[in-house]
Amino acid sequence: MDAISFIHEQISKKPEFPAFRAGDTIIVDYKIVEGDKSRIQQFRGDVIQIKGEGLTKTFTVRKISNSIGVERIFPMSSPNIAGISIVKHGKVRRSRLFYLRDRVGKKARIKERRIN
Repeated sequence: MDAISFIHEQISKKPEFPAFRAGDTIIVDYKIVEGDKSRIQQFRGDVIQIKGEGLTKTFTVRKISNSIGVERIFPMSSPNIAGISIVKHGKVRRSRLFYLRDRVGKKARIKERRIN
């Protein structure tokens, strides 16, 4: 084990989030601090990609807001993430869903994966 992975292992606290993957629709409860006040804002969208490992693991969520696509990258180890809840599991064959950027309306839908 090299020194960098040893330090990552010692520093990182494992967040308890549900297991999700690309194509899933999730709600991320994100803590926003404005001055001395803080609030929790929900960001609901489809997971486009998950990349990295350990402390550098991030995931990208895409939503459509007023017919404009909005993407946000969340670090998995961020203390500002209050919680993640899964709305539905998507049935996709890829781990990076960048093709959704070019699609609009019904073409941008992701089929639901049934889990027993």
